[in-house]
Amino acid sequence: MTSIVELFPKCRKLAYDSRQQLAQVQNGIMYPSELFMSLDELSMQLDLMQQLVLRETPAQREVWKRKIQELREDAIAIRRQGEHFDRVVNTNARHQKERDELLTRRRQRKEYSSTEERDLANLADESKSWQQSQYMVSDLLSNGEASLNHLVQQRQQLRGVTR
Repeated sequence: MTSIVELFPKCRKLAYDSRQQLAQVQNGIMYPSELFMSLDELSMQLDLMQQLVLRETPAQREVWKRKIQELREDAIAIRRQGEHFDRVVNTNARHQKERDELLTRRRQRKEYSSTEERDLANLADESKSWQQSQYMVSDLLSNGEASLNHLVQQRQQLRGVTR
């Protein structure tokens, strides 16, 4: 069986490697999933150390508990930073994709034989877009109306109820 004295340097190394991996993730060199796998391994090792602490003398237990807690807090901070960076990158990528799709639609220029034909095509596209927007708004309004009606019905059912 492994002792806590042997596991502690391994955990410190995992924490250091995780900090280095976080920097690589932030620089776009590494995927966040690899960082999270390393942090999961560190968490498992810290859990094992937590179990092994009980085998130490009472005087040593507090020292080891403090060291384990410091490593755990470090791992949590690294995970939060990694998750935040991953969220930001995913959000930016999604926004960029949507922007590119919109710009691609706008750049698609068909060859028209006359300006009237082009104008009619633009009006048709505008009409289609307006109809889609109108459908979405009416759907939102009907959902809101249904929610309000449901709340009114609940209120009527609960009128005679006391605590």
